[in-house]
Amino acid sequence: MRIVIAEDSVLLRAGLIKLLETSGFEVVAAVGEAEGLLAAVRAHRPDAAIVDVRMPPGYTDEGVRAALVMRQEAPEVAVLLLSQYVEERYAADLLSISTSGIGYLLKDRVADVSGFLDALRRVAAGGTALDPEVVSQLLLRRHNDPLDRLTPREKEVLSLMAEGRSNAGIAAKMIVSESAVAKHINSIFAKLDLPHAEGDHRRVLAVLRFLGGDT
Repeated sequence: MRIVIAEDSVLLRAGLIKLLETSGFEVVAAVGEAEGLLAAVRAHRPDAAIVDVRMPPGYTDEGVRAALVMRQEAPEVAVLLLSQYVEERYAADLLSISTSGIGYLLKDRVADVSGFLDALRRVAAGGTALDPEVVSQLLLRRHNDPLDRLTPREKEVLSLMAEGRSNAGIAAKMIVSESAVAKHINSIFAKLDLPHAEGDHRRVLAVLRFLGGDT
């Protein structure tokens, strides 16, 4: 799997390169600013890009804005955003233009090597990976919307869906059967008034509703 890294911290960038290369990934470019990210993606067309949210020169949202441009120019390239702090709107910004191959993790998660690599593989395969802390904050901010119809168990299932977990992954986390998870998910679809369609499509719609995006 071919990866581009965009991270302005020299130490973290070097650490990511070593981690990925020793884990079987090919790092085709590693840059420290947003323009370099766009140039690298245009030149290499990688499978995925790992992008720092805040980059030079302003250290605000340069990485996110570059990722949005990148997804418009090369929608097949997956994006895994890394952030020092929880800023869940950035995940929603990316999901507003694409509903696959998107991830948003706190930088602390890199220390959990297996979890980080699993999230990267999931995103590169077209899935999603949202940091549990982001999901928790979204749950706390929700008031008076269709999500209030959900039971606590259904909200737990939806939050795990938003993290990018499969039915099997949700079942393992909640210590229930996959059939129980499927029943919860069907109930979520009904309560959120989501149209009957392919299962994966409705999962995306449910996560978008959870993030506050338009469905």
